[in-house]
Amino acid sequence: MSWSGFKKKIDRTGTKISQKIGTIEKTVDKNFEEEERRFKSLESKSEKLHKEAKGYITSLRAMNGAQLRIAETIHQFYEDSIDNEYAGKKYKEAISDLEQKCRSELEEPYGQTVTQPIGRFCAYFPHINDAIKKREKKLLDYDSQRAKVRKLVDKPSDDPSKLTRAEEVSNMARELYESLNSQLITELPRLIDLRVPYLDPTFEALVKIQLKFCQESYDSLSPLQDYFPPNESAPVDSRVDEVLQKMKDLAICGMG
Repeated sequence: MSWSGFKKKIDRTGTKISQKIGTIEKTVDKNFEEEERRFKSLESKSEKLHKEAKGYITSLRAMNGAQLRIAETIHQFYEDSIDNEYAGKKYKEAISDLEQKCRSELEEPYGQTVTQPIGRFCAYFPHINDAIKKREKKLLDYDSQRAKVRKLVDKPSDDPSKLTRAEEVSNMARELYESLNSQLITELPRLIDLRVPYLDPTFEALVKIQLKFCQESYDSLSPLQDYFPPNESAPVDSRVDEVLQKMKDLAICGMG
């Protein structure tokens, strides 16, 4: 940091302290404060969405990995079973095929249509925060210069040119502040309003990718029902409920 930059930082810190104790008037802009509040809310929600979107694909990979390990164990479990060896083998093949499809057909499209667009949206936030910080600095400079003008008006100097110079500096500080302030008040609502049309395609892609994964999971696993003994009066779901009820009655698992 240059000496000039260091001096400005010290001056602005002093202005903040003076505003807190009431010796320098602080400019309040309710319109900007409301837009900044809305922006901060958008920033928080968008970053959370980005994090959860990345977490979804990570969880999907973890689930597929767990399914593969289960399939391998079941296959080994049934290797010596004449009745169920083929079923265990087909289950392993189905899960392996599902995991491969997920990696080759879902992960890349998910990144391109979900996580990357959200990430690009979030990438604008640091630039906006920098502009907000710059506005705050220019506002402190303006309030400081305005206070100096007021002091010279209340207690005139023997040198009248001091007031003229102070007013010129104050006007320049005001113009810099108002330029940044006006830009932010205009641009922040536009960004906030853009969130829905920007994220609509991503939301649609997320739903379709989830649907594709669920549909392929069903299509891969549904044929395996044929390897279980047929029971027309008791569908698979009902038979599972019956087994769970028997386990509960035998008190061999912590249920109920």
